[in-house]
Amino acid sequence: MPREKKVQIIDNLKDLVAKCNIGILTDYRGLSASEMTILRRRLRELGVDYKVVKNTLARFAVERADRDELVNLFEGPIAIAFGYGDITELARALDDYIRTSKTSLSIKGGFLANRLLTLEEVTTLSKLPSREILLGKVLGGMQAPTLALLACLTTPMRGIIGVLQARIQQLEAK
Repeated sequence: MPREKKVQIIDNLKDLVAKCNIGILTDYRGLSASEMTILRRRLRELGVDYKVVKNTLARFAVERADRDELVNLFEGPIAIAFGYGDITELARALDDYIRTSKTSLSIKGGFLANRLLTLEEVTTLSKLPSREILLGKVLGGMQAPTLALLACLTTPMRGIIGVLQARIQQLEAK
């Protein structure tokens, strides 16, 4: 490969590493070309870049992106999925693809901001609900005490109103 092309690939990888929210490394050995195409198509629908990388070029790219902690991850055939949105979405998509297609694709680990992720942590991310669901649960938890207080305060008023209405009906009946 000509040197200019290698420099271009390194710069492209460096940009992807620098701007992604999450990166998940996979071992793609055993995948056929059609399975790889299906996987890329599914990930592209989510706005994810999936790149098969040469280890030496990837090492240079992460060093240039000041992500030296990632250098040791590049051993063996590696493909990286770069996610830009919800961090759980990419992990969930890869986990779902592995479960449904029964392929030999395996997750080796990943990175999130300035933190390395193990296989177990990526699996945990895939089982988390989406950001919107988590925000809804937090908001519901914040509203629950207020609604309970409102119910406690309105219950005596309902009782008084019920007694007054019964008395009005009793007086009207006379």
